[in-house]
Amino acid sequence: MYNKNSPESIENFAKELIGSTFNDILPEDSKDYNGKGKLGQLVEKYHFRYNPNSNPNPDFPEAGVELKVTPYKKLKNGKLSAKERLVLNIIDFNKIVHEDFFNSSFYHKNKLLLLIWYFHDILASNPLDYSIDYVKLFKYPEEDLKIITQDWEKIVRKIRNGKAHELSEGDTMYLGACTKGSTAAKSMRKQPNSDILAPQRAFSLKGSYMTSILRNYILNDIGTYESIVKDPSALEEYSFEEYVKSEIRKHRGRSLDELMTEFNINPKSKDRTSRVALKILGVESKNASEFEKANIKVKAIRIEYNGKIKEHMSFPTFKFKDLVNESWEESEFRTMLSETRFFFVIYKKDKNGNLILDKEMFWNMPIGILDTEVKKVWKEAKQIIKDGVVLTQKGKRTFNNLPSPSENPVSHVRPHAQNSEDTYPLPDGRKMPKQCFWLNNSFILEQISLQEED
Repeated sequence: MYNKNSPESIENFAKELIGSTFNDILPEDSKDYNGKGKLGQLVEKYHFRYNPNSNPNPDFPEAGVELKVTPYKKLKNGKLSAKERLVLNIIDFNKIVHEDFFNSSFYHKNKLLLLIWYFHDILASNPLDYSIDYVKLFKYPEEDLKIITQDWEKIVRKIRNGKAHELSEGDTMYLGACTKGSTAAKSMRKQPNSDILAPQRAFSLKGSYMTSILRNYILNDIGTYESIVKDPSALEEYSFEEYVKSEIRKHRGRSLDELMTEFNINPKSKDRTSRVALKILGVESKNASEFEKANIKVKAIRIEYNGKIKEHMSFPTFKFKDLVNESWEESEFRTMLSETRFFFVIYKKDKNGNLILDKEMFWNMPIGILDTEVKKVWKEAKQIIKDGVVLTQKGKRTFNNLPSPSENPVSHVRPHAQNSEDTYPLPDGRKMPKQCFWLNNSFILEQISLQEED
């Protein structure tokens, strides 16, 4: 067995699971798992011999260790990645407003995690056949803990301000506040300083952060990503976002051409604008460690001399057959927008046509807009595809009846294909050029203006 007072003893006992499947853990006569139970509970009950509970203390209170069983997957490029976020403890809206981070229920329960990773094998017919492959104690590195502290404080600040119903995973970097409950209607909770009911939420480590843990601390597959913040003590004075914005702000008023010359960036490269931003932040590679962990996407926004944005913002293409089988809550587009934070580097054209670095901002889709206007576009697109897209030929061009920019103030659907032969099959068997959701240029401009007012 194991010494309940020793984290190392608990870890070593857990390592005995490596190479086993969940079926190997279950007694032969057990009826415990019917496809609905959690795999982690099997580990707790049959390997560690304690009954699963919702106790606010860590699973091993004497050692201060919280047990978490979590899946990983293999990507098409062969790399391993976390399959999902890691859900931690439920947020008690009424209690958390009286806590500070290092005395919080979150930190008390989750400061030392025993991570047991299993392979989510898409070929396995039964989850009990998934193999347990990695086991390791995990304590947040100093540089990550500073950002997690800031994330926690940002979440709590919103709750204290009576805005728990506006919480979104895109608000923060590594630590999120994800919805928790079988249905939205059943999971609504009272919150302090507001009469508006808010969905029940739990703290979670984002999927992008879990991938970082898997690759850097489990597999020791240290990537080429560099940190923006070289000295963690810098975050004692500034938040991470304030630090990043202050570095970019030093170069406001300079032209893109001038910046590309100074930082030795090929003016013909497609990612030249984002590379400029990363170079300013002291990052030589194509992404920054903090941006990778937080799922932050750098986007260059170009404002014309007339004050308008010419281009809409595109997202990855969707498969028509997949879309019609999704629910809004689990849809790829909602997940993407709710979990992604964007760093906008904004250029304005001067009267000579030069792009001038004008401002910078972090932005994520407001949850109220996401679940109203964006949802409308998604539902309409789903219904049109389900009913059968109407294709109209005008000359050499083919048009469809999917939602256009004029039909919604926030989002629309339009082609995102290399050519007319770059297609996906429709549910009725026809083929149509690949499509994707876009955010309207007018909406992006409006969001930039709103932050300027704040």
